Amino acid sequence: MLITGAELPDGRVRDVRTDEGQIAEVAQSLHSLPGEETIDADGLTLLPGAIDVHVHFRQPGHGHKETWATGSRSAAAGGVTTVVDQPNTTPPTVDGAAFDEKAEFAANSAVNYGINGGVNDDWDPESLLSRPVFALGEVFLADSTGDMGIDEDRFEEALAAAADAGITVTVHAENADLFDESAREGDAGGTGTEANADLWSQFRTAGAEIDAVEAACEAAADAGVDIHVAHTSTPEAAEIAAEAGMTTEVTPHHLLLSRDDLDELGTFGRMNPPIRSESRREKLYELVADGTVDVVATDHAPHTAAEKETGLWEAPSGVPGVETMLPLLLQEVREGRLTLERVRDLVAATPAERFSLDRKGRIETGYDADFTLVDLDDATEISADALHTKCDWTPFEGHEAVFPQLTVVDGSVVFDGRAGDRFTAGLGANVRGE
Repeated sequence: MLITGAELPDGRVRDVRTDEGQIAEVAQSLHSLPGEETIDADGLTLLPGAIDVHVHFRQPGHGHKETWATGSRSAAAGGVTTVVDQPNTTPPTVDGAAFDEKAEFAANSAVNYGINGGVNDDWDPESLLSRPVFALGEVFLADSTGDMGIDEDRFEEALAAAADAGITVTVHAENADLFDESAREGDAGGTGTEANADLWSQFRTAGAEIDAVEAACEAAADAGVDIHVAHTSTPEAAEIAAEAGMTTEVTPHHLLLSRDDLDELGTFGRMNPPIRSESRREKLYELVADGTVDVVATDHAPHTAAEKETGLWEAPSGVPGVETMLPLLLQEVREGRLTLERVRDLVAATPAERFSLDRKGRIETGYDADFTLVDLDDATEISADALHTKCDWTPFEGHEAVFPQLTVVDGSVVFDGRAGDRFTAGLGANVRGE
């Protein structure tokens, strides 16, 4: 494949040739070889494929919400070429047999993938870590889906096992002891968009996250292990992790939405951790822009609209986002709030470096041919009807975004939006090997 005349994130205009799944040349004025597929990218921008290190594709156990086939197509349509699935499925991915079962579903993926191993009271580290596990986590330090919450002793055990295996621990950090039970006495209103979802933000307090991140960083330092803090929702927690030398991720919903949006979202805005005040959101955005926050990832956690259309205390937590992450960030570039190079680092270069994906995250010779082609002048409004996830709604309905025209994984086109959103399934592979 030869892509001609594409603008790279640093502003250079280059031709890019791929061969056997890798980038073979990045240069000016390359000539097409006999029989070579050529794509004219004049006026378009070529980005390394995004690496979403936090998705929940729901299989096994909950395929009515999402499947590996639908989730990976949604990823590809959003410019994501690698996803990392979390362990709180049914059964949870806490032993070798459960890992193998999930790997059979993942074989349907249109994009490359990693499978995280989970930690709970029933986990079997010996059999689990004999498999090609991407990382441990999301390790839950609070109540969660599938009874995955653990105590301090189990967390220390997980840190030690990860150190022995040479893998990262990704942490969901909230201290349930600091949840504000008085919030449950408030009037939660009706169901769905009529519910008072701000009570959820009052219940799962900012302090619960801040305290847990500090404790997790201290435990990790004592164990000599670096952790990655998932979906940081407060600037205080992000700064604590950075000062401790740990990495953090922020989701698009924590970056772009605040409690001011909950009147419109209702129970569709319930997630863990909750979205925070506008002032905290603005400060968190500053930390994303200035490099304090390392990664943007989605915590793509789809539930059907029918499941969310219930009372606040009964609704499941989570929102979809794998298809809209990069398009929303590209709109931030269009509006001058982020640079294109910063977006590249947040969703591609830094997650690749942090999780030892040595040939991903950049448009350079010798790197994997994972990339996406976008027209930064072509912004559209997000509509759930146009997305490819099995989930039938989005918290970003009506937001402006820039969607890819083409997505390539290992040198093969997996999504072509130029001619009716065509997908190629089953091309993805486990980035840690088989």
